[in-house]
Amino acid sequence: MNRKMIIYFMSILFWGISLSGCASVGLEIKKGQLISQNPPFSSPLPSEFRLVRSFENPGENSKTRAYIYIKEKDKRVEEMLIVQIADRTNPAAGPITAPRLKPYAEENMYLKDKVKEGEVEGDYLIQIMAWNPKASSLQPIVEQGITIPSSLALQGQFQFIYQKEHAVSMRYSKDVHSFGLSLSAEENAWCRDSISGKEKQAYEIFKESFLKMIHCSYSKNP
Repeated sequence: MNRKMIIYFMSILFWGISLSGCASVGLEIKKGQLISQNPPFSSPLPSEFRLVRSFENPGENSKTRAYIYIKEKDKRVEEMLIVQIADRTNPAAGPITAPRLKPYAEENMYLKDKVKEGEVEGDYLIQIMAWNPKASSLQPIVEQGITIPSSLALQGQFQFIYQKEHAVSMRYSKDVHSFGLSLSAEENAWCRDSISGKEKQAYEIFKESFLKMIHCSYSKNP
């Protein structure tokens, strides 16, 4: 009896073989859309991103492709998108599954729900967090002379399983100072139970753009 193959995205993130380019491994940005060939889906993007790095992590029963995209201004990151796609490579290993999304801290999570498009159902959440410019996973950005602020950022996470053959994770985050609203840099002002004023306005703007992004269009594999 085949056992389910659980993909833990964060545990394998940023360990792998560098890939030469995005289009060559089935993922590209075209006319404001993130387009994947396998699994076949497209997602409308909230901003114009450029690819910083892509790489692959081969495993015994699957391989995971990872892509780091950023939007920058004056050599400073304003928005970041990390996409991971796990592909089952061993049919005998059983279907791919993924654990439920969890926030970094419950009090900093604003929303957690599901979204369904056709036969594909995904999980998502929105929270406040902070980028860590010293993280080894972000060094490909830093090495290009681009500053990653250590300030607060709104983050949306989305994941779905496609036909039990692929698991997709998307993590989109935006620096709170890039909204142009003179927002607070204090974490207490962003807590779920106390957020108000301009901070609440920024959250609503972010939520609207993120929810549009995760309403993907899916095609069926032949």
